[in-house]
Amino acid sequence: MHHNHDHNDFHNHEHTIKSELVHHLPYAIFGVALALSVLSLFSFIARGFGEPVVMIKGFKMLFHSFHFMHLVFAATGTLVMFRRFSHSVFSALVIGVVSPMVFCTLSDSILPYLGGRALGVDMHFHLCFMTELKNVIPFLVVGIINGWVLSGHHTSKQGFYSVFSHAVHILVSALAATFYLVSHGFFDWHKQIGAVFIFIIIAVVIPCTLSDVVVPLFFAKMRNKHEKH
Repeated sequence: MHHNHDHNDFHNHEHTIKSELVHHLPYAIFGVALALSVLSLFSFIARGFGEPVVMIKGFKMLFHSFHFMHLVFAATGTLVMFRRFSHSVFSALVIGVVSPMVFCTLSDSILPYLGGRALGVDMHFHLCFMTELKNVIPFLVVGIINGWVLSGHHTSKQGFYSVFSHAVHILVSALAATFYLVSHGFFDWHKQIGAVFIFIIIAVVIPCTLSDVVVPLFFAKMRNKHEKH
């Protein structure tokens, strides 16, 4: 079993918040740049339709799609990281549910909302966990199952997933955050694209880093200390 090797290496993994933020920053920069490029293309196409109501509905649909996909990546990453260092089934399930709920909401909704407000936009606040629970649950459950299956593989086989998931996770989160901005009030975002770029990087890199690495490692460490006592 690969868990023994990982438990022995546990204390060699000093994942400080600062070091992980620095590690994830390049992924965030490229991911947000690509997300803004995609948003620009969709905005250009949407303006051809002319009707603001139709455009906003389209962007809301895109936000929800990417937000739900984000839950899959967040739950998967959390489970894989936690189960590398802890055997606790109950704790794994709890952290696999709570962490994506908190950090996906933070990166895709709360921080973009606050960013828009800080830039003087009359933003509309929306939380999917309050209004779209029937759609949220299937993606969250599938993400947990996916993370559970992947965590059963040997660590060496998770290398590709780790790099791939970080990149795609951050890209999906960036797309969700940018589409949230536009669909909930910041329609003329391109006039302040520089500020939007910075805000979305912050909105993505902090929650995704906490969700993928810092939080699951922290709780795995706490669980291991509890088991020793």
